[in-house]
Amino acid sequence: MPWSTPFDDPIGLRGGARLRTLQEAADFIMQLSEDEQQEPRWQTAIEMLINAAETGGGWLIFARIGMLRALNANRRPR
Repeated sequence: MPWSTPFDDPIGLRGGARLRTLQEAADFIMQLSEDEQQEPRWQTAIEMLINAAETGGGWLIFARIGMLRALNANRRPR
């Protein structure tokens, strides 16, 4: 599956931006600091993105879930 593959639903970011494809999600992670990229939450998201790009199939939803979990890991429940 190419890195240009879109998520079924874009991933919304604070400020209104959206991650629409596997590549946009990977680029977002690459813009994080090296220390932040090494955090387990981001390592899991990266692994899911790579699996989706290399394997396809059901991995796309796992990649989306991995990104959402990583993005929301520090949010406090309401």
